[in-house]
Amino acid sequence: MGTKLLLCDCAGSQTVDGDRIAGSCDVECSKLHTALCTDQLGLVSQALQEEEQVLIACGQEQDVFRTLANELEVDPPAFVDLRDRAGWSEQDSAAAPKMAALTAEALLPQPITRSVDVVSEGTCFIVGPGEPAFELAKRLSDTLAVTVLVTDNAQPITRNFDVVRGQLRSVSGALGGFSLRFDGLQQLEPGGRGAFGWSEPRDGALSSCDMVLDLTGGTPFVQAPAKREGYLRADPKDLVAVERLAFQAVQLVGTFEKPLYVRLEETFCAHSRAEQVACTNCLDICPTGAITPAGEHVSIDPMVCAGCGACAALCPSTAITYEDPPVSAVLSRMHILARTYRRAGGEAPRLLVHDAHGAEMIRLVARFGRGLPADVIPLELSVISGFGHAEMLAALAHGFARVDILLAPTTERDALNQELALAQAIAGPYGIGLIDEADPDAMSELLYAQDVPLPLADPVLPLGNRRQITRLSAQALNPQADAPLPLPENAPYGAISVDTDACTLCLSCVSLCPSGALIDNPDKPQLNFQQDACLQCGLCKGICPEDAISLVPQLDLSDAALSQQVLNEEEPFACVECGALFGVKSTIERIMEKLSGTHPMFATSEQARMIQMCDNCRVKVQFQHDDNPFQSKPKPKVVTTEDYFSDRKDH
Repeated sequence: MGTKLLLCDCAGSQTVDGDRIAGSCDVECSKLHTALCTDQLGLVSQALQEEEQVLIACGQEQDVFRTLANELEVDPPAFVDLRDRAGWSEQDSAAAPKMAALTAEALLPQPITRSVDVVSEGTCFIVGPGEPAFELAKRLSDTLAVTVLVTDNAQPITRNFDVVRGQLRSVSGALGGFSLRFDGLQQLEPGGRGAFGWSEPRDGALSSCDMVLDLTGGTPFVQAPAKREGYLRADPKDLVAVERLAFQAVQLVGTFEKPLYVRLEETFCAHSRAEQVACTNCLDICPTGAITPAGEHVSIDPMVCAGCGACAALCPSTAITYEDPPVSAVLSRMHILARTYRRAGGEAPRLLVHDAHGAEMIRLVARFGRGLPADVIPLELSVISGFGHAEMLAALAHGFARVDILLAPTTERDALNQELALAQAIAGPYGIGLIDEADPDAMSELLYAQDVPLPLADPVLPLGNRRQITRLSAQALNPQADAPLPLPENAPYGAISVDTDACTLCLSCVSLCPSGALIDNPDKPQLNFQQDACLQCGLCKGICPEDAISLVPQLDLSDAALSQQVLNEEEPFACVECGALFGVKSTIERIMEKLSGTHPMFATSEQARMIQMCDNCRVKVQFQHDDNPFQSKPKPKVVTTEDYFSDRKDH
């Protein structure tokens, strides 16, 4: 199905090479127009009615074209912003390859994120001092079902809304499903003249609501309150903030779609085994507290999750994957951008990853400043905190000369800082960085002043999960690597070092390894290791009774990392009775040395000899001993009728 691209130079303010764009993308370009949103709107109307798919090269006047499509009762067009991201630039004459790349990206279909319906019926809970809380409740009571928890001694004078007193101990949940817990709860008693009375205080009271309005002005009752949907807070002394809060509250009634940002595969999770805690990356990084321990894995509350993506970026086992969009969709966009840029004649593109705040900075610097350099291709994501080391390395592997991430004031930076250090350790000479500039002009100047390295000569197409993407990209970026790449501490890739003098081959580490990186040999005492599968979770180190294991963060790009390596092995012991191999020879000899002649069970040489027997032979020998632990009393004699009569006195 073909797509028609309607081109416009926005009143002659930019240079657009339609032939270059059409020759590099699977799209039919119109002739270059000047005022599609005003004088030439009829041409858009004609295209919408004649063409199956229409793509308009305008980002500013989307509402105009959508309204037109609605009036014509046709499908709305798609849009690509070529002007602010490419045409309005100091280097506009060289922007044709970037325009072609941005057009090709706009034509790429994107997956739909899974979602769940959230129903809010308007049950509103307000907590705060009496005067502002009562005033807010009075205004909202005609629209919402309001309950006020007053935090001072103020007395209500109306019964238009419910009022309680007490201490709010905990708040959990999100929009449409908040759970509240109180201590010292007192309910208002409406009878009698004068001030209302209060019931006796009760601890452990529970309640629920759809939204929480916090006017306490103190410590919020939830983590990351700005990210908790349905939790609104304002300083009670700020009348404008309270007014804004009231407006927001009345909008939170109805049915809403909540994106399911992440997916959890519990069997991959390396949180703990046998009550031994190992990986806590997602628990430590989650800003909203949506992730909690749940036995050997973690649990994610999708209603509380705000979709920052940091947990997926830091998850060493890929048990948590981000779905808005999935990593495969991000890789597809980067691939089409780099490939089309080169096809249109560009040589060394740079990638600028940003969110909505960054998009506004780009628009401002395009309208009032130098714009973006012609070789800087912007990639907008809903959130950038989940753009991890795998995506950074994949961008370089696709052929970008450099990758920069434009931070916003609200960006969660802890995960990005960790992922940047890891990506830089793997990328080597290729450039990866964070741009932390609030001034659009300063951001633009920084990009113009950057040194642009040569991109990868032979770009590759890394696929798979994050670990596989990292390995394939690292191999392309380090073709001459003859030794493992050293990585920062807590990296999710690496080896383990075993002190063979201390290791007793008890194989406790094998039984707990969540990824199967540690493997035993059923035929002989042997500890094997597959480096590619190791998560560096530390379970083996923590469980080893001899403290014989240490972690070595590194990335081995050779084929040896994909096969099993022997870390420790010993000669098995042969049973002195049947010759069957069992146990570890050094361990058996050590036990003989410690127990023979000293322990009561092995005081004699014959008893001590049982230590050198396999399980079957040991049981057989014990049955023949006088102190046989399996021996029981003799079986009672069967009593017959003759025996009975012989014992009778009168017979």
